[in-house]
Amino acid sequence: MPKHELWELLEYLRPPRFEWVELSHEVSAETPHYDGFPALESKDWFTHDKEGVHSVVYSVVTQYGTHADAPDHFIRGGRKLHEIGLDEMILPLCVIDVSAKVAENPDYGLPAEEIAAWEAEHGEIPSGAFVAMRTDWSKRDAADYAGKDETGERHFPGWTIDALRFLCEKRKIAAIGHEPSDTDPAYTLADAQWVGERYLLEQDKYQVELMCNLDRLPPQGGVIFCCFPRVKDAPGFTARCFAVIPASNR
Repeated sequence: MPKHELWELLEYLRPPRFEWVELSHEVSAETPHYDGFPALESKDWFTHDKEGVHSVVYSVVTQYGTHADAPDHFIRGGRKLHEIGLDEMILPLCVIDVSAKVAENPDYGLPAEEIAAWEAEHGEIPSGAFVAMRTDWSKRDAADYAGKDETGERHFPGWTIDALRFLCEKRKIAAIGHEPSDTDPAYTLADAQWVGERYLLEQDKYQVELMCNLDRLPPQGGVIFCCFPRVKDAPGFTARCFAVIPASNR
């Protein structure tokens, strides 16, 4: 059998030497999603019993469940989903764990100082990295992602604008990811709606929202694969993301 460098590399990356970690929710009507959007609907078009083949029509908003946001999601004239390059979809992965702070304060906003502390322990975030914020928000019931209290006010964590500026301007990252359905902490949305998300997308970056299983990832050393359909002119779409990490880091 001939030897091929890429085939050998792929074999090297498989378990048990490396672990492949699912980072996306299954897609269904019960999938966690932004509560301003409708749940997925589906209808059989062909069935095994009638036509001898199974096909389904799905009706779903572009930003549903685990999804990628292209710059066009907020920025008129920004890049669409189909314009995100293949080289932007496989990236070095850094994970900043603030889950303990979020457990104490669901309105926690990750500041730039937290990133500096992370780098002091784990090393500088490389240019072109994907930086994920672990909050363990994905462990909540889907109906509780908005974190509404008895008055209906929302509570969920997010990135501060200073942290995003640091990542984009100082570290030149490629993308970010998080578990809630919004980039910004809920408490900021009443005064300046989506200021962090708008800033990030203005920098021609993309993001992945509603991620899961970030608790299974090491702080650094992994690689993330962000996969989504090449939908022409789409502002975003449901995504399947996964990470490859050294098995010893689990």
